Amino acid sequence: MGLDSIEHDQSRTFNLHWEPGFFGNEIIEEDLNYITQKLEQRHLFSGCRFLITGGGGFIGYYLVLALLHINRSGTPIKHITVLDRFPKGIPSWLERLQAVGEPLTAAVFDVTTDSFSDYISGTDYIFHMASIASPSFYRKYPLRTLEANVFGLQRLLHACLSHQPKGILYFSSSEIYGDPDPEYIPTSEQYNGNVATIGPRACYDESKRMGETVCSLYHQEHQLPVRIVRPFNNYGPGLELSDQRVAADFAKAIKEKRAIDILSDGTPTRTYCYIADAIVGYFKVITHSEFDVFNIGADSQEISVSRLAQLFAKCSRELTGYFPAVTYQKSADPHYLTHNPQRRCPSIKKARKLLRFNPEIGLEQGIRRYLISCGVGR
Repeated sequence: MGLDSIEHDQSRTFNLHWEPGFFGNEIIEEDLNYITQKLEQRHLFSGCRFLITGGGGFIGYYLVLALLHINRSGTPIKHITVLDRFPKGIPSWLERLQAVGEPLTAAVFDVTTDSFSDYISGTDYIFHMASIASPSFYRKYPLRTLEANVFGLQRLLHACLSHQPKGILYFSSSEIYGDPDPEYIPTSEQYNGNVATIGPRACYDESKRMGETVCSLYHQEHQLPVRIVRPFNNYGPGLELSDQRVAADFAKAIKEKRAIDILSDGTPTRTYCYIADAIVGYFKVITHSEFDVFNIGADSQEISVSRLAQLFAKCSRELTGYFPAVTYQKSADPHYLTHNPQRRCPSIKKARKLLRFNPEIGLEQGIRRYLISCGVGR
């Protein structure tokens, strides 16, 4: 069932019980209904405790809201703990949820130094996302990125040895494929990658690859119930306009009513997966019965950066009447395009077959929903 059908289905079973507008607009509330309806495995979360590391960011935002919505939709959960360095302080959305009495705790935590002991005991499911994911930021903090992705992960898994949970989901990345040879696009999980070991992206790409090795060894030697997901270009509500990823940059330009700047020649291509579809995929992976690795993303509508900018501009005109120009600029970061993949498109055949993962929200629909959630139009 797509979002369009949910929006017009007056008999839908799952309704959000927070007061109207609690999250600023109805887009997120519709997304939460969509996630809950598509997740057949939600009964497995009944009575469970959840730990989300790096949960203060974009994906963590939707994971927390989705779990709370599942809790309010007939599948009771016990508690969610969100750990993050919170360099700008605990975000207002987490403070608001705690203030209204949701089963939620947020704590300032550094996965490379702080003890997991108090948080692992009694936890059923762990989503490990602690990482610096935006290229602009991991190029600025390369050693911190590597330490979190490798040593922070190992510290977490070691802490799980005496309190084995039901499931651990390690968030790897599509970046582990590097710049795939054209014959391997769409790229399946079996492709070993074409990755530079030295360079401005290596701190992230190679540490995520090493993280997968760490996960496989802890599963092999200690039977930890680890699963690995490789996300492909998530976007949507909750992606901050200051994030510096392409979708956020384009939305920010529209919000500020200025030209959309492309910091390349506009030819690299990607696919983009709307966050509500991605969250369904992540829940399906963590409840999978065996150790495995899954691409989670969209396998259709591979699009160039130039065409993506034009699509954002089209949606802007439809929502507000403002039609931004698209310009081509040079980044002030001399390494902005170094080792930047020319194409990125996943094969999700395995996820479709084993998980029944089926992303339904098209790119133009998702862009429109993202812009509305940012206060553009409507």
